[in-house]
Amino acid sequence: MLIDRFLQYIKYEKGYSSHTFVSYRTDLSQFEKFVMERSGAKEIALDKVDSCLIREWIVSMMEAGSSASSVNRKLSTLKSFYTYLCKQEVIEKSPMSQVVSPKTKKRLPHFLREEEMSDMLSGSSEVFSEGYEGVRDEMIMETFYTLGIRLSELIGLKDTDVDLQAQTVLVNGKRNKQRYVPFGEPLKQAFQAYLSVRNKEVPERSGFFFLRPSGEALYPMLVYRVVRKYISVVSSLSKRSPHVLRHTFATAMLNNGAELEAVKELLGHSSLAATEVYTHTTFEQLQKNYKLAHPRA
Repeated sequence: MLIDRFLQYIKYEKGYSSHTFVSYRTDLSQFEKFVMERSGAKEIALDKVDSCLIREWIVSMMEAGSSASSVNRKLSTLKSFYTYLCKQEVIEKSPMSQVVSPKTKKRLPHFLREEEMSDMLSGSSEVFSEGYEGVRDEMIMETFYTLGIRLSELIGLKDTDVDLQAQTVLVNGKRNKQRYVPFGEPLKQAFQAYLSVRNKEVPERSGFFFLRPSGEALYPMLVYRVVRKYISVVSSLSKRSPHVLRHTFATAMLNNGAELEAVKELLGHSSLAATEVYTHTTFEQLQKNYKLAHPRA
């Protein structure tokens, strides 16, 4: 089956994350179901689909209330799928070449203010619960904010990736691209304190840096729950996800004078375009500071 072959390709040859794999599988299943319903056929050859049918799918999703960004994400999946079919010489030309994606409004990233993160990570026992899981959860929030890494990167972090002596973390990013992220003395001390508690409370360990009490690695929904819980303590932001802490890291770096190229490398972005969105955020912050500080603003 074409979809199965493609999914095996992105998983084993391209090295896509499990999250991306599941998203692609869901998108392609939804498209296949739509095509079958439209054609009335029991089996449908996706290599015979034309651009008209894809445009019909776009219309049906928009009419059902899907946002333009959600539709574009699914179209990105289709584009990758048909590019793969072209490379495999299953089809000569991708039907996506004649499909125009819906326009999306550019939304600035959500982020927490520096004072909000300081309040959260001040060491107050009122914020984080006691015991190993409380110490671990505080370390999760500290790591997201200090290193700016992605959810999958944090979950995949292993003991051998953290070099306390050199004060660097080896991060395994998207598509198995690796990068080193440096950290300072405060995070080194926090890591040491966390490891002291973890190694005492979790005797059987799987080799991952962040662990459940059972010694097994974390999973995405657990981390989401942790992040939502503690962002809620210090902020009224409607969006409370691990990526908000990544945005917070980038915004704090740029607000404090970091060069855009350096932030790009730390975030593991493949191009400056992905990083430049944070310059709009920091400009908004500059406007607020100007209005607050200048007597004639």
